[in-house]
Amino acid sequence: MMTRKHFTALLTLTPLALLAQKPGIKRGEPVDLGAIGAGEGPAWGPDNSIYFSGSKGVLRRTDEGRVHEVRDKSAGTNGVMFDREGRMVTCESGNRRIVRTEKDGSITVLTDKFEGHPFNSPNDLAIDSQGRIYFTDPRYGRRDNMEIKDKDGKSVEGVYRIDAPGKVSRIITHEVDRPNGVLISPDDRYLYVADNNNNNTGVERKLFRFDLKKDGTIAPSSKKSIFDWEDGRGPDGLKMDIEGRLYVAGGINRENPPYESSKKFKSGVYVISPEGKLLDFIHIPGGDTTNCAFGGKDLKTLFITAGGNLWSVNVEVPGYTYYKRK
Repeated sequence: MMTRKHFTALLTLTPLALLAQKPGIKRGEPVDLGAIGAGEGPAWGPDNSIYFSGSKGVLRRTDEGRVHEVRDKSAGTNGVMFDREGRMVTCESGNRRIVRTEKDGSITVLTDKFEGHPFNSPNDLAIDSQGRIYFTDPRYGRRDNMEIKDKDGKSVEGVYRIDAPGKVSRIITHEVDRPNGVLISPDDRYLYVADNNNNNTGVERKLFRFDLKKDGTIAPSSKKSIFDWEDGRGPDGLKMDIEGRLYVAGGINRENPPYESSKKFKSGVYVISPEGKLLDFIHIPGGDTTNCAFGGKDLKTLFITAGGNLWSVNVEVPGYTYYKRK
């Protein structure tokens, strides 16, 4: 079971206020590690390197700062994660599939279709304590080749669960509008989904939480809004520290009329309590902040991807990793 720290006597906070440091969330200032193709999907690997994806493919940055190509850009990779055995699992948005890289370097396709139809563009993923993989399947950009429909012929941007290669179930159909980031709480109790429809007006841009059942399905009636980005850029990737705080990439640094405003929610990482209170805001200048991951040998470094740049922030409370650490 995960440990939770209850936060009391919090002041009413505004998103861009200078938030006072609270006990347990002390941190350093963001450090820019360079424009090295870190567009998305940061994940700390078993080899003590940070992995990320972008226009150059999947890359690995060592502790010494050297960058190596792991997968070429042809896959159009987005989300990256390591399973319980330390194997890399990736969302190949371009190839519309989820794949696993085996220890010998071979590729296993975990799923590339649902009910005979190709996915939209798998975006982000999470893994529960049983090793089941959950992933989001939104569509940003062109929408004329979306092939997964509901019984009424409406396009589906869903959330899916993989139990084994080729065995996939849909657990969210229309409960959220356009699912992006996804997270399973370490006790398997909750499924968090970032709803981010960034090219329409009057839509929800919220982080939602669902009760997750033991069979890997959700209780739709349990849907709860955790945080609302209103008319700003909605939430993207997210992670959790060992005390239950959520670290959510979101916001925007420039106006994007008529869809997104930068007036209230700047680009960065929003640190949010389990109850939905904003505890801290880590501003990242430049490109849009897309995702984050805990890393370092003590898991007390928060790595952040934004516009091709990789950033790091030292934190006091470590995050979680899902693979078995040595």
